[in-house]
Amino acid sequence: MVHLKTEEDLVLIRESAQILGKAHGEIARLIKPGVKTSVLDKVAEEYIRDQGGVPSFKNYHGFPASLCISVNEVVVHGFPGSYELRETDVISVDCGVYYKGYHSDSAYTYPLEGVKPETLLLLERTLESLYKGIDEAKAGNRIGDVASAIQTYVESFGYGVVRELVGHGVGKSLHEDPEVPNYGKRGKGVKIAAGMVFAIEPMINLGTKNVVQERDGWTIRTADRKPSAHFEHTIAVHEDRTEILTTHEYIEANYTYKWRNKSQLSKMVL
Repeated sequence: MVHLKTEEDLVLIRESAQILGKAHGEIARLIKPGVKTSVLDKVAEEYIRDQGGVPSFKNYHGFPASLCISVNEVVVHGFPGSYELRETDVISVDCGVYYKGYHSDSAYTYPLEGVKPETLLLLERTLESLYKGIDEAKAGNRIGDVASAIQTYVESFGYGVVRELVGHGVGKSLHEDPEVPNYGKRGKGVKIAAGMVFAIEPMINLGTKNVVQERDGWTIRTADRKPSAHFEHTIAVHEDRTEILTTHEYIEANYTYKWRNKSQLSKMVL
């Protein structure tokens, strides 16, 4: 069942999302070679709790950390730990905040400065696909319109769209209806209505769409061990517009490597 949100609900989800965005910004300051992923997790949890929130992921179905930190070929659900970031890594940071009874959820994938041009392009295009999906998340459209927009765009570059993992409704529960896949057909799926709040999160692989779950029961990696990218926003649907509740603003202000330069990327010859 899809739970439609009231304006009163949205006020609190926005507050949750602002804490989340600023927590991401605190993490962005620290991402550089030599930093342990456990340090990022500790900083995020401390910031969220200092703001009166609770990390949504901590102890969720037994997940042991506040962040999902997924490096290189890991798509999602990676554990923070003793791993030290390297110059050639891409690192996806997925975080959720529970505040005053409501969750928010967002993710961002960072390239370090030694990442190959083809991987930078994967990240750029995956991020672009997120906004193409958001453009279709309008009252009266269907979830398949969102999914198709993402799939059509990234598959035009030969990338693999993960099937086993999807976006989802967000609210009093971290995962609600509707499911929001990154592949599908226009005109199919749940009809989008004002009051819906859901997370759109393309998970796109440089190579095959196929993934493997590791023995820990959480970590999902690409079957061919090629890099993956993951970007996510929580959005709210209104009668006349779509609102992006979460933000990457603090990430982009605080991350020292300004990789999102389209003029440079467009000149890269692969």
